[in-house]
Amino acid sequence: MGEFAEQIRTDEQLLAAHIAGDRFAFEELFHRYEAQLYRLARIITRCPDDARDALQEAMLSAHCNATGFRRDCTVKSWLHRILVNACLDRLRRYRARPTAPLDPYTARHARDPIPRVDTAIVVEKALLRLPIDQRAAVVAVDMQGFSVAETAQLLGVPEGTIKSRCARGRAKLAAALKPLQAPVAR
Repeated sequence: MGEFAEQIRTDEQLLAAHIAGDRFAFEELFHRYEAQLYRLARIITRCPDDARDALQEAMLSAHCNATGFRRDCTVKSWLHRILVNACLDRLRRYRARPTAPLDPYTARHARDPIPRVDTAIVVEKALLRLPIDQRAAVVAVDMQGFSVAETAQLLGVPEGTIKSRCARGRAKLAAALKPLQAPVAR
């Protein structure tokens, strides 16, 4: 068992090995984060095809520009930043998917046989209706667990901007999700 533990390389070791010419190091790094990166791309782009394309573009960029990794953040944060930028670039290029407001009647009168699943769907729809910049900030901070500082670095904006985007995004989500609040027992 000790022999197996020695074979597991850190993200930094894998990236260094890739830069040094190890043909399989980047593949291992990619597979380590593929599912998490795809979920993030899917949330940001709202489209499975765009998410896959953005993920492919981001990983190709990371693969080709690995020597540009400055070590001022973790490899995981670096990959997330590249992916978020690829998603935002894609969305800026293809603004063909306008959002529609949440139907208040449906949200107020929904009676679920499976509340957790339906609630998750409503929350996801509300999240997807946020402006792109707010959605990216809320997803990174509240769903991916990045700090405000890490998110600011990921998105290339000041920390104050992340704080205000999160605050505005959370306020919009709260308003959209108000019908889901359980009545207070008296």
